Amino acid sequence: MNGAFELLLPVECMGCGRPGVRLCQGCLAHLRTPPQPMTARVDPHMPLWTLGPYGGPRRRMIIGLKERGRRDAVAPLAAMTRAAVRHLIARGEVDEDIVLVPAPTSRASARRRGGDPVARVARRTGFDTAEVLEHSRSVRESVGLDVAGRRANMAGGVRLAGDWRELCGRRLLLLDDVITTGATLAASTAVLTSAGLSLRGGLGWSNA
Repeated sequence: MNGAFELLLPVECMGCGRPGVRLCQGCLAHLRTPPQPMTARVDPHMPLWTLGPYGGPRRRMIIGLKERGRRDAVAPLAAMTRAAVRHLIARGEVDEDIVLVPAPTSRASARRRGGDPVARVARRTGFDTAEVLEHSRSVRESVGLDVAGRRANMAGGVRLAGDWRELCGRRLLLLDDVITTGATLAASTAVLTSAGLSLRGGLGWSNA
């Protein structure tokens, strides 16, 4: 029965395309990397960590989740994120009761993707998650923009939303899929800290 089902809907590794498996052991091992410190071209004035360069299985999984509707990528990305946060806790870099705050996404992107994929993953990690950031105006897609363009694009483009006041006294960790220039995290940091909220840093699934 499973074989007949796979003929109709072929199963392939979301990291490398290997047939017959949703995530092969090689790609799983590729994802199991501890968070490493990084610097961004637009300084968010807080520590940043990445789980690896934007390439290979990591890139394919992120694209699959965001652009191809691969909901089966949520669980492994959540496990990867959970392990990374636990690494940071063990190293004393974030608190045990840390709250994950997904970086903002545009409404158009959220509609196209059936919601915010980063927030969807964050909610599956087991850590408290607060979706309290949103774009305050129309923000262009950042693909193709240089550092100055990304900074200008995000300037004043993020605002607080939802029950953000409930985060007073908590420690926050921003979560993003790909850290490029750091402009989005810098704009998010400015908004959160100006409201008196406490940030411990930002974590990216990858950096480009």
